[in-house]
Amino acid sequence: MSATSSPSDVHAADSHDLIRVQGARENNLKDVSIEIPKRRLTVFTGVSGSGKSSLVFGTIAAESQRMINETYSAFVQGFMPTLSRPEVDLLDGLTTAIIVDQERLGSNPRSTVGTVTDANAMLRILYSRLGEPHIGPPTAYSFNVPTRTASGVMSTDKAGRTEKSVVRNAVYLGGMCPRCEGMGAVSDFDLTALYDESKSLSGGALTIPGYSMDGWYGRIFSGSGYFDMDKPISKFTKKELDDLLYREPTKIKVEGINLTYEGIIPKIQKSMLSKDLDAMQPHIRAFVERAVTFQTCPECDGTRLTKEVLASKVKGKNIAEVCAMQISDVAEWVRTIDDSSVAPLLAGLQHLFDAFAQIGLGYLSLDRPSGTLSGGEAQRTKMIRHLGSSLTDITYVFDEPTIGMHPHDIERMNTLLLQLRDKGNTVLVVEHKPETIAIADHVVDLGPGAGTSGGTVCFEGTLDGLRGSDTITGRHLDDRASLRESVRPASGALEVRGASAHNLRDVDVDIPLGVLCVFTGVAGSGKSSLINGSVAGRDGVVLIDQGAIRGSRRSNPATYTGLLEPIRKAFAKANGVKPALFSSNSEGACPGCNGAGVIYTELGVMATVASTCEECEGRRFQASVLEYTFGGRNIAEVLAMPVSEALPFFADGDAHTPAAHRILERLADVGLGYVSLGQPLTTLSGGERQRLKLATHMGEKGDVFVLDEPTTGLHLADVEQLLGLLDRLVDSGKSVIVIEHHQAVMAHADWIIDLGPGAGHDGGTIVFEGTPADLVAGQSTLTGKHLAAYVGG
Repeated sequence: MSATSSPSDVHAADSHDLIRVQGARENNLKDVSIEIPKRRLTVFTGVSGSGKSSLVFGTIAAESQRMINETYSAFVQGFMPTLSRPEVDLLDGLTTAIIVDQERLGSNPRSTVGTVTDANAMLRILYSRLGEPHIGPPTAYSFNVPTRTASGVMSTDKAGRTEKSVVRNAVYLGGMCPRCEGMGAVSDFDLTALYDESKSLSGGALTIPGYSMDGWYGRIFSGSGYFDMDKPISKFTKKELDDLLYREPTKIKVEGINLTYEGIIPKIQKSMLSKDLDAMQPHIRAFVERAVTFQTCPECDGTRLTKEVLASKVKGKNIAEVCAMQISDVAEWVRTIDDSSVAPLLAGLQHLFDAFAQIGLGYLSLDRPSGTLSGGEAQRTKMIRHLGSSLTDITYVFDEPTIGMHPHDIERMNTLLLQLRDKGNTVLVVEHKPETIAIADHVVDLGPGAGTSGGTVCFEGTLDGLRGSDTITGRHLDDRASLRESVRPASGALEVRGASAHNLRDVDVDIPLGVLCVFTGVAGSGKSSLINGSVAGRDGVVLIDQGAIRGSRRSNPATYTGLLEPIRKAFAKANGVKPALFSSNSEGACPGCNGAGVIYTELGVMATVASTCEECEGRRFQASVLEYTFGGRNIAEVLAMPVSEALPFFADGDAHTPAAHRILERLADVGLGYVSLGQPLTTLSGGERQRLKLATHMGEKGDVFVLDEPTTGLHLADVEQLLGLLDRLVDSGKSVIVIEHHQAVMAHADWIIDLGPGAGHDGGTIVFEGTPADLVAGQSTLTGKHLAAYVGG
């Protein structure tokens, strides 16, 4: 027998080294077939809306998750989300997929960085073992668990017999502050914002969103019998007013139906105040800001915990003090604890906190509400649990992992991606940044355009091959913006004095007006704290943040931007009918599908099947509504038009509608000319959503526009268009302030304000103010060094 085996003697198990996709047609993909190497780092590039996410997330990752779910019993699957099979002919060679996307972490106000990463759970165990004085088990240190007292007879089954014992005042310890219920803040209501006391309930006294007396609320209030619906609230007795505002949930019978009556204030607390302010719909948020004042809880001083918990300490610090510290400092504090009884716990905490520092989030604190994290911070927080994982042969799927990162931090992220690959994992990355595309083993470029103009594979191969290809990405890969030859002079200044929010150190700065001013600095240096704390909220300031736009399948660019309103009115006026007929969510909806265009068939644990409505053929409107035309088109045909076609349609002629034309111009300005007016929001990519939001806010009245990382989700070619848009805003007399990490935007600025020098308590100061040319010439900051390298200075 030969001592060496020939190269052809490859074990059958080692031959599965490719993920094969054949005939992918999800969203705008056009019968895509591709082979992706396993245990390599593959980067997917292409303009925003070209089909990258449809291929990576909607096809490969979605099918992997669906197949894993199908391994569970039908009973277990009943409790899991139902996933439909992607539109694809064949998928072969899939491994378990772990998705690390940009979805914001839960915005529940009880959710913090510590709770979502399990750091709090481990700290609670540590304090329950080592805390002095000892107060109880781990739950005694949780601000989400109240202290309960119970009395009564307790039954215990033992060896076929039941033992009964009387329990008197048994205490089950929790750490929740009883005053604020573990929220850290108490709310106070302005009653004048809840109702108009000069009116009666039936006369529309309540000014709370959704509290109409024409619906169920009116029937519950009148059926309760607690007050006279026709009497002005100003004439209510003390008992009647108390019942209206504060009554505890009480069972009542209205018209033979069992219902529950509850006072207005507890109802608002449960339905509105249990959500994070940023996650609310705009009209609900406006009401809450007007009607409710929040102040730090005087009993727990915002720590959310009871006095007993705050008295229990380890190494001189209670659990609230530890959670308020910067995570990099908590890591040092953990290293000072030397106790063999909790050695495995300490090792777990050290690994977790070191992972935070390694991923560039050491500046956060554990008590930071998770809903306040940016998309990039949320994605990296999710990554933490995968660092140091002993799993291999996993497919990790990342959606722009460098989002919200300073060029200095991108190098660190690239190292982490390579570490995951080197452990034998397949790493798939959707990315626009050249720095991350550069580390790829394999590159797949989709395009050539966006929407219906995309959905095909334009190139696959190595980075050098992409650079030499004639694709949009290949042509723009080595683009380097040059510094502005001449900067525009400022027309004034926005003064900020003594800014001290979060990590800011009493910052004084004059922000120039009438120019493009860019705020830079590493993540956590204090940029957003300065802008949100001292600039946003002033008169004439329009803030366009990173918050995701929300919308169901029924929402589309026309409804989101307010474009549908002038269109409906124009149709109604031209045909002498009601505007409501021209809304698929109102009177004009097809009765067969209720205006959805599709009919969903529930099949238990199997995937829900969506089929085009036969009655309206997917057009969402009644046949009678489609007989009305405006400018020769019916409403369904108008909503099917792309922005580029609708722009001249509403510009002049029979369909001349100035209000609609203005909104369409803004959509075209941000590069969404290819998107159809009625395309469901759920089918838009992250970059398209960001630009749709930008177009909507550009219509607001204001002199100062503040944009928080507007290049999020934008291809290198799209960034040029964004810079042109920002220039047009400035040239029209507006002031534009941008928080940005993209060097092309920095180079294009008239004025740069750089914060740092580091993150967290190592930042919070202004380290540079001046023109981009001065920043590059001095190279005195991290930003200056990276910008100099970018422009070739």
